[in-house]
Amino acid sequence: MENGTYFYMMLFENIGYIRFAFFGLGFILYCAIVCFNALIILAIFLERTLHQPMYILISCLSVNSVFGTAAFFPRLLTDLISDTHLVSRAACILQAFVIFSYASNESIILMLMAFDRYVAISKPLQYNNIMTPRILSVLISISCIYPMLCVGIGGILSARLTMCGNKLWKVYCHNFEIVKLSCANTIVNNVFGFFILTTTVIMPLSFILYSYVKILIICRKSSLDFRRKAYQTCIPHIVILLNFSVAIFCEVTLSRIATLELPIGLSVILSLEFLIVPPILDPLVYGLNFPKIRKKIIWIMKACK
Repeated sequence: MENGTYFYMMLFENIGYIRFAFFGLGFILYCAIVCFNALIILAIFLERTLHQPMYILISCLSVNSVFGTAAFFPRLLTDLISDTHLVSRAACILQAFVIFSYASNESIILMLMAFDRYVAISKPLQYNNIMTPRILSVLISISCIYPMLCVGIGGILSARLTMCGNKLWKVYCHNFEIVKLSCANTIVNNVFGFFILTTTVIMPLSFILYSYVKILIICRKSSLDFRRKAYQTCIPHIVILLNFSVAIFCEVTLSRIATLELPIGLSVILSLEFLIVPPILDPLVYGLNFPKIRKKIIWIMKACK
């Protein structure tokens, strides 16, 4: 077997019968993620009064969650019950592409949501002229195409490298871990990886922070009723943002320090947070906090019975 043609997923070795418990937990989590996000998507699609920028962007978050977890959970569950833990190089790069496209899409969609709330609060009379269906369609298209293009180029740069090792100490394929296994010059990969991180994570999160600071300034100068309505729509976004920011920080930090510096179990949990917590937390937060979405979800569940 040619070195670099396949990768060994080392963390699945010698975990014994506990893998069946992990399989059951992973299966339940994946089913919950798919069901919760499908309910959000259906509720917004079926209810015409929810065909507004804020709700459409919420549905985009749910679609992105299903997209990202579809690349992670099926492979994870297969590895947990399999006796061999090999993955071809092409399949590994494809999985990394989907997972990190998901993460990049998530941060840009959150940026669009912050922009939408900023326009709605700072320029309520001009909101409908700014957030038109056409502009929203363009923004959503860019939020999908740009991250996938950048991550795709990063995957191509990784595919051209010569591998000097094939042991991955992750439970999923990680582009930076693949690059570290190479014995070729990886300067281009590292520089482009930093460019992707800057344009798809750091810059969107910086813009989100700026938007919410401006919103808080506006709210301080406004009436109590105005502040109450603004906080009611912004707090769920802030909760989701804080959770995602912590998850991404853990992932970026762990990928750039030696895994053995932390207990294996803790390292795995922290590295998986961005793939598990946001996809299951997002629909719960929006489904419980927005009455229109909650009402439609209850209607769908009653119709299913």
